Amino acid sequence: MDNLTHSLVGALLGQCGLKKKTGLAMPALIIGANLPDVDAACFFWLDGVEHLAFRRGITHGPPAWLLLPLVLAGILWGLDRWQAKRGKRPEDRREVSFKWLYILSFIGCLSHPALDWMNVYGIRLLEPFSSQWFYGDVLFIIDIWLWALLIFSVWFSLRREKRGGDWMKPARVGLSVMLTYIGFNAAITGVTERAHEGEGDIVIASPPPVMFWQRDVISGSNGRYLINGEQWGDFDLTEADKPDIAAAVPQAAPFLFWSRTPLVHVADDGRYLLRDARYLGREGGFTVELPAEVCEPASPAPELAAD
Repeated sequence: MDNLTHSLVGALLGQCGLKKKTGLAMPALIIGANLPDVDAACFFWLDGVEHLAFRRGITHGPPAWLLLPLVLAGILWGLDRWQAKRGKRPEDRREVSFKWLYILSFIGCLSHPALDWMNVYGIRLLEPFSSQWFYGDVLFIIDIWLWALLIFSVWFSLRREKRGGDWMKPARVGLSVMLTYIGFNAAITGVTERAHEGEGDIVIASPPPVMFWQRDVISGSNGRYLINGEQWGDFDLTEADKPDIAAAVPQAAPFLFWSRTPLVHVADDGRYLLRDARYLGREGGFTVELPAEVCEPASPAPELAAD
């Protein structure tokens, strides 16, 4: 998910009452909720689509869940001690507990892969023990309805806290509504994917932006996919073909490692483009151009069943 969603979830958890556990609890929760995205620094040294094979991997796996919160807790604890020595520690700050800083940083950090799993992009939850990708297909990566719910819940909780009321209740109600919303979306995805079973080795019910109650259906296999009934993929692309393409085009290797539904599309200008059926609307950063010699003419595209 986007970093605003991660930050708001961290803030909501704090307003549910967790921020009472220790001083600097809110920074621990909010920063912790974004911490796995330190892998975004890879854009400074990786070229082209290489970031696709790096992101949502090692910093999102089990070792990172334990180590990143430890680093964050240490920094926050050290900051509190440094401010105290300089006489600049806020007087209204609660006593800082390293144990609770670590626990809250861990909770915030753990919320990150849980949310990232929910979209079609994927996440390698078991890295470095396994490079398998996991997909929830539940939420679009930027969900404005979730934004609205989280922003209102955090704002109302803070407003009630400022006025001396029960500020934890609206946050807990907001958290419950968020979980219900996620469950409702999971049910829509499940029903849609079951309705299209048998249309190919892969069936994906992809949530679109804004219209959370709808799904874009991707089905097919081996480089031939139906996307909402429209056929895409001009060449067969089997597992046996991928090593040859990756060897011929270095940028294709990270793309194919990441791609869930790879296909080759012949553009109007004659270019051969390696793309993913999930992200046909985003060419920049999600496309690799292939030389013609690595693409053999395919037989006529087989008819794919569609409702």
